[in-house]
Amino acid sequence: MAVAAGQPLLRVRDLARYFPVTGGIIRRTVGHLKAVDGVSFDLEAGQTLGLVGESGCGKSTLGRTILRLHDPCRGQVVLDGMDITALSGKALKQKRRDMQMIFQDPFASLSPRRTVMQILREPLDIHRIGRREDRRRQVEALLETVGLSPPMASRYPHEFSGGQRQRIGIARALALNPKFIVADEAVSALDVSVQAQILNLITDLQERFGIAFLFITHDLGVVRHVSHRVAVMYLGRIVESAPVDRLFEHPHHPYTRALLSAIPSPEPGRKRIRIILPGEVPSPANPPPGCPFHPRCPEAMDICRTRVPKTLAVDAAGLHQVSCHLHDPDHVPSASGRPPSTENS
Repeated sequence: MAVAAGQPLLRVRDLARYFPVTGGIIRRTVGHLKAVDGVSFDLEAGQTLGLVGESGCGKSTLGRTILRLHDPCRGQVVLDGMDITALSGKALKQKRRDMQMIFQDPFASLSPRRTVMQILREPLDIHRIGRREDRRRQVEALLETVGLSPPMASRYPHEFSGGQRQRIGIARALALNPKFIVADEAVSALDVSVQAQILNLITDLQERFGIAFLFITHDLGVVRHVSHRVAVMYLGRIVESAPVDRLFEHPHHPYTRALLSAIPSPEPGRKRIRIILPGEVPSPANPPPGCPFHPRCPEAMDICRTRVPKTLAVDAAGLHQVSCHLHDPDHVPSASGRPPSTENS
């Protein structure tokens, strides 16, 4: 089944993933850690959605749940017109050809006991892609695609640098010609100069093959370089999403403004006003009532402590969405003294 014209490649609706918290002598379930708690977004074919947020906010769990590496507790994930949350067995195995992952650690994600040829040929063998004698040539072509030479196929992962290992990880993700790839902190373990090379490689591959990416990172500079849209995540929820330039120039959620204030200014003589958030991120095993950000929010109102905000569009086109009572016309934010947003651009 192919995605209909005008429809997004990936549709995520109210996705949740909870992990049981056990206690006592018999280790019975006493609660749940809400790693992902009702996430919804769309991703167009050939586009990149940058997912940002503090460590522990649920970014990696969201990516793994979308790929069915974790089973969701509720919600729906529709990839290329097919609901993958309803698949199992052979049907899910077949659909995995369309969705792959680039892992954060380029060494831990590659088997040290296998050569690069064996690593890259494995997905081709599992899905029986091409004839057996042709798979070696396919592996060599994959290595050339990511900027490595075919003779390197006989080496083991420990014989490569970190950047080269990540190129191998990218080649493995490309082996089955996927339509969607989750890149989970794909450059955070690399040197800055190598990061730029890998980011340029990912951008080139997207333009060449039309792959959609969910790019998970905590580096806002990286997000601005590779993303078409940005989603900001806090304590298992997406609190703001917008086209990349609009979010950086017109952030609406107090948490987004605090994150952006931490980016160093590129102009030496111009100082950026830092927004220092008090306290720590609450535990997802015991999230606060109402808006999850209200204990740290400098603009919190009484309603923020009791009611979860709706996700509302703050522009006429509906491309910029924010989950905050400050922008809900039903609630006058008297505590902050700012009226609700009336932007139309």
